[in-house]
Amino acid sequence: MKIKITFLFLAVSLFGQLNAQLNLNYDPEAQPTDNIQYFCPKGDNLFVGDCIPFNRHGTYYLYWLLDSGHHSALNGLGGHQWTLSTSTDLKTWKHYPVVIGIDEEWEKSICTGSVVYNKGKFYAFYATRLLVDGKVNEQLSYAISDDGIHFKKQKPNPFFASAPGYSARDFRDPKVFVDPSGAFHLLVSSRTENAPLKGFAGALVHMTSKDLKTWSVKQPVLYGQKAVPECPDYFKWNDWHYLVYSIDGDTYYVKSKNPLGPWEQPEYQAFAQGWFNVAKTAEFKNNRRIAAGWIPSRRDNSDDNGEIFGGNAVLRELIQTPNGTLAAKFLEEGFKNSTPLSSIKIIPDATSKKLSDNSFLLDAKDGTAVVRLEGVPFRSRISFQAEAQGLHDEFGLMLRAKDDGSNGYRLAFSSLDQTATLHDARINSVENLDKKITIEIALADDIVDTEINRQRCLVNRLINQKGEAVFFYVKHGKLLISDLKILPLTR
Repeated sequence: MKIKITFLFLAVSLFGQLNAQLNLNYDPEAQPTDNIQYFCPKGDNLFVGDCIPFNRHGTYYLYWLLDSGHHSALNGLGGHQWTLSTSTDLKTWKHYPVVIGIDEEWEKSICTGSVVYNKGKFYAFYATRLLVDGKVNEQLSYAISDDGIHFKKQKPNPFFASAPGYSARDFRDPKVFVDPSGAFHLLVSSRTENAPLKGFAGALVHMTSKDLKTWSVKQPVLYGQKAVPECPDYFKWNDWHYLVYSIDGDTYYVKSKNPLGPWEQPEYQAFAQGWFNVAKTAEFKNNRRIAAGWIPSRRDNSDDNGEIFGGNAVLRELIQTPNGTLAAKFLEEGFKNSTPLSSIKIIPDATSKKLSDNSFLLDAKDGTAVVRLEGVPFRSRISFQAEAQGLHDEFGLMLRAKDDGSNGYRLAFSSLDQTATLHDARINSVENLDKKITIEIALADDIVDTEINRQRCLVNRLINQKGEAVFFYVKHGKLLISDLKILPLTR
């Protein structure tokens, strides 16, 4: 049956199709411009999803998935779209409307991808999640832009459905780069259909094209993973090549002196930081490299529940060691200057001793020694040097505790196990915990973030405890705390 459509109805349909599917209220003008560390978009039930950093002429382009309702949009298929925030100094930011959005009814999510600049154009490759005969598929699409802001989707869309021998359900997150010959390369998250070892089917498909029309499928650059290796990143930094990928949200990498391997494991996994999901990187000025990821939310906003999709953005600065291993530290531009507080009260127990206004010694002769700090602001930065003297069981802090020591969040370090633990998050292969180290903690609302010796980071979302006491402790050993500073964390 034909239906007469008025011009007004047609205009509303075309202009409002996106809102009809998603009912979003994202306003770039309402977002803060003075910082992006721990950024969550203002709006009704909006969150940051996967981040897609890119650099061009000293501008850091942070593309990110705009999430509505923790992946619940469009019947749980995500409904994600790319939006953009840019900065030339990593301190002040400009936010833009959706740059690659859902324009068609069949597009159920504009998924993660990557951007490359080639011959005067920005190319954004991404996966589109859609339904095919009632089943969820992920297929590859791309868009082109003159300025990295206004993208036009290319036809056919999608341009590639799936590769022979690989899953059509899991075929997403294309990482693009262009080689010296001008050929486009895509690394695509998927899994093999006939893995030689059950449960180890995750792989990164390698595809190449000279004209973006005809694609050749090469040998995978990574295979035999326990799950789909999501959101891959690939980059060269000085003399090393890096392949980055995420398994169940946790990010890992391998390194090589050769462009596409063979790969070798690093000494430790700097991207593994507890609740720091699917990290990807981009270069910045002066040969710096900045990683971007997101801190997930907790189901029902409860410390007892696990993570759900969508949360806050977090940026890290990477450090390259001589053997190619990567370290990660806080991004200093992500924090504003403030003056240390002088009103914090330091209360040692019977076996500990206050040495000065910013140092004390904990001596656990027969068990656990404790020093209590009172009046620590809910939003603050805590920095200090810790030196475990001789063998010990563990040392650490109880954060946001009550004055009697109840509740709070345990941040524990073990030099014997080489681990750091923050509530229910843990990182391994943490070096030098038996030496004098520098530790910094950011208490940013319900985010607790930790930097360990400017080498490793550990972050968690901790919601329910809100005490203003902090307890330092050491078990079966001695611990010297010095150069203690507590600063208010300004927004």
